[in-house]
Amino acid sequence: MDKIKLGLALLLLIAGIAGFYYLRDSAMVIRVVVVLSGLVLAAVTVWFTVPGKQFYAFSRESSEETKKVVWPSRKETVQTTGIVFAFVLVMAIFLWMVDAGLLLAVKYLMGQEG
Repeated sequence: MDKIKLGLALLLLIAGIAGFYYLRDSAMVIRVVVVLSGLVLAAVTVWFTVPGKQFYAFSRESSEETKKVVWPSRKETVQTTGIVFAFVLVMAIFLWMVDAGLLLAVKYLMGQEG
């Protein structure tokens, strides 16, 4: 039965999108309402399926888990960002020096000192 409901939800969504294009001569507000109506009806149909209820439970649990996370303070975030930028700068200088050194070595080995 859930497969039928999911199929119906897909058809409702497609109908909303098709209605948007079918009503191309109508006002944009009407076209948007048709799409949103198709979306809402599809969501309500999915709500009454087992996968829909499982998805809702999963999203609720995910939201609760995010509230348990200890987020860094502003000071910690700024310090970490500063460290990352400093590391990137040091790494860029190091790679530039390695590249320049290899270029000089290749020029020396090729006899193109200049």
